[in-house]
Amino acid sequence: MKPADIRTLAEVRAELARVIAYDDESIVADKWVRQRYDCGCFASLAPARQATVQTAWHEAGHAVAALAVGARFSSASIQHGHSSEGRVHRITGAGPDSFIIDAAGQIGQRLRDWTMLERDDELRAWLPGWHRDGGDARRFRRAIGRGGEVAAWRRSEAALTPLRLQIRQVARALLVHPRYLRYDVVAALAAAEPPAAAGPGAATEPR
Repeated sequence: MKPADIRTLAEVRAELARVIAYDDESIVADKWVRQRYDCGCFASLAPARQATVQTAWHEAGHAVAALAVGARFSSASIQHGHSSEGRVHRITGAGPDSFIIDAAGQIGQRLRDWTMLERDDELRAWLPGWHRDGGDARRFRRAIGRGGEVAAWRRSEAALTPLRLQIRQVARALLVHPRYLRYDVVAALAAAEPPAAAGPGAATEPR
């Protein structure tokens, strides 16, 4: 890990320890909220803040999934741009399990508040409407080929649900740190034992 990454990791860990009692919406760095509000994308700061949290869980899902399947990436970010709410940049080495990374953004968001599609009929009804999403849906379908979408989704859920605390840890790190996080920093944060949740909403908090 580079010296700059060591410093970033220490700063993020210190900030996460400081805000441990606060829910996700309370810890969002002002930079991320302002980006979404100043572009005119939201009528007030509150929905901009909520959207930032959703994005953080989405990107954290991708990042933790990449780590879980042995892939690498350059960095993770919730930088708001013209065509993206955030990104896990330059993912490589995903192999045949790349579809898990593609599904992980949506699954990460659902793990935030446990809005999982538990019944297969619900999932079958939802999947045909899953399009765009930064290319996630297209990559997911391309990766599974003619395989069953429901089976691939359930496999992705099975891989990621046990990693919810790691996803939460990375999401909160993305929220408090006003810059992107490099691969080594994300890997270290995901590998560490997440701190015990405290405070209202802290335990049930969204490529």
